[in-house]
Amino acid sequence: MASSGSSVGDKYRNLDEEEKKNTVWRFGQPPNYDIVNKLFEEGQTKVWPPGSLEEMVQNLTKTWEMELLHKARIEDFKLMEPNFIYSLNGRKGWSLEEVGKMGGGYNPHLQTSLPEHLRIYDPAVETSESSHRAFTTTFPRGFAIEIQKVYSGPPQIMSENNKLAKVEFFYDRGELLGQLVKGEKVEAKDGEIASTCPIMRSTG
Repeated sequence: MASSGSSVGDKYRNLDEEEKKNTVWRFGQPPNYDIVNKLFEEGQTKVWPPGSLEEMVQNLTKTWEMELLHKARIEDFKLMEPNFIYSLNGRKGWSLEEVGKMGGGYNPHLQTSLPEHLRIYDPAVETSESSHRAFTTTFPRGFAIEIQKVYSGPPQIMSENNKLAKVEFFYDRGELLGQLVKGEKVEAKDGEIASTCPIMRSTG
């Protein structure tokens, strides 16, 4: 996650000046990762050797997140194959077209089978704009992704063109969102109890 606005360069993501000019950006301009890169370096626990597998996976992950969140057109994706498949927690995989229909942003990562009234964050009603607003408000310095360990050899998800063919993502959605709703309750203007969590406030 990054703020909007151009940046001189990014040593962690594959994004050159020509690509910045020729890409249709979801929020109108290329993302600027200066702040989140500083946050990453301040809290970094591992400094991987240049050219190592760990460095490759870390930079690949950061580039993948940048493309998925900020690029508006599938044809502008450089890292992912056109037939790329994304899978969440062992579910049936989704194509890039299906991911796009989910509203973009972080919505694909937050899909849930919970009943609507139990959803802290409902990806079914959030757009790429509202999702982006909620998460940049909640995490104003962004997500400083760090790879701490690589458990296997070179990724088998890479095609012959060194592009991603499939990503399987495993994590506990409830554990992430649960940490964001622990703030004190405040009374809203209509007398109802409202959360101080920006995500809860933004989703009504």
